[in-house]
Amino acid sequence: MRKVLSLEGNYDFFSAKMVEDIVILNVKENILLQAINLTAKYYLLEYLELVSKTNAIKVVLIIGSPQKRGSEEYFRFYRQVMERELDRHAINRLYNAVDQFILRLVDFNKVIVHADSGKVISLFMNTSLACDYRIVADNTVFQNPCLELELVPKGGGAFFLSKRLGAGKAFEILLSNKDITAQQALKLGIVDKVVPLAELNEAALKIAKDFAQKPARSLAGIKRLLSYSVKDLEDYLEFENQVLLRMLGRVVPSW
Repeated sequence: MRKVLSLEGNYDFFSAKMVEDIVILNVKENILLQAINLTAKYYLLEYLELVSKTNAIKVVLIIGSPQKRGSEEYFRFYRQVMERELDRHAINRLYNAVDQFILRLVDFNKVIVHADSGKVISLFMNTSLACDYRIVADNTVFQNPCLELELVPKGGGAFFLSKRLGAGKAFEILLSNKDITAQQALKLGIVDKVVPLAELNEAALKIAKDFAQKPARSLAGIKRLLSYSVKDLEDYLEFENQVLLRMLGRVVPSW
């Protein structure tokens, strides 16, 4: 029997607490392995559904785990999958979990602020692009480990980056194996604000409070207008999965 969720609690994938009309989600470490855990995914999606139905909440602040291992975690996950240490269906569970989470963020009826630090792989950068505002610490580096495995990034990277930066710059970033620093990301428009690491949580909460002062109906309305192309995103993510699975050799290519 699944436990009943509450707005404040400690779950497999995250912990949550309320600050006035803001809910703060602190994501835990080992995110890739947690994402293939069906119970963990259930709690996260159910929690977001609970938040969406709670009128007292106006903003969600998601804070990434500072213990991320960057490319090392990504390589270890895929190595375990390819060597069958994990169930081969794990990769499908990961892709489906990412798709559901990203689509939920884009179509969410509350403003979502994303804060992060340290080593951020392309998968989690793409997830942040599904949010409404991005703030990172000055020690943040965005890494693209996909090229070393001859894959493409999961999580809507080509979709989001081409809309924000244009196809040319998106193409350049997606095919680069060089780290992107926090300041470079700010200049590119991948993030909206950079602050010292020690000030990250406080600065992120201040931004969330600033959004919370706006009229709730206006916030929800603007989000709905900006997410008008969510059906295009849904189709894109499905096609992205097909491309990745073909690259992994899990189905016979048709091209």
